[in-house]
Amino acid sequence: MPGRVVIALVVAGVAVLGAGAWLWLGRDAPRPAAFHGTPTSAMYAPVDSRADDAAPLTTGELFRAGALGELARGEVEELADCDDALWGAAAPGCTQALRATYTGGAVAGQFVIFNLPDGRAADALVTALRRDGFVRQAVPFDPARSRAEVRALGHYVTVSWVGARGTADADLVPPLIALDSLGQAIQSRVLAAT
Repeated sequence: MPGRVVIALVVAGVAVLGAGAWLWLGRDAPRPAAFHGTPTSAMYAPVDSRADDAAPLTTGELFRAGALGELARGEVEELADCDDALWGAAAPGCTQALRATYTGGAVAGQFVIFNLPDGRAADALVTALRRDGFVRQAVPFDPARSRAEVRALGHYVTVSWVGARGTADADLVPPLIALDSLGQAIQSRVLAAT
């Protein structure tokens, strides 16, 4: 009898630990309801390699002060480890991850940029974000009512992600376009490199 009790307790303990792990890890794993990913293109050839574009990105270069359309900028940060911005995917060779959060009305969102070794690594991260994992959510909104635009721009990857807050329906396209415009800072680097 005691052996059966021990086995039953062990099985119950494993089940509780498994459920707890699923709940704990599941909180960090929201995905956008709509995803669009784009590989790098010939337009970004001048910045296809970090060796040719060695100056680190700065938060001032990317995140203008004040509002972005109807979105007010919140927290801006440079993460110490690129993988701190990700779940379920890795960014080998990444040296920087910069992130800013935005809120406005019934919408919130975030913009993240990764500084990778080259365009092949950037394309690989876009693919991984499409199927393996995504960025960690840094501002509250409903992932089930969200859209993301992920772009490889030479050796960079930008992630623009917006979602609805509360119960109100929200048009996510204008704020997504506004967030995605932050990637234009890379176009300035392309022009400087040509």
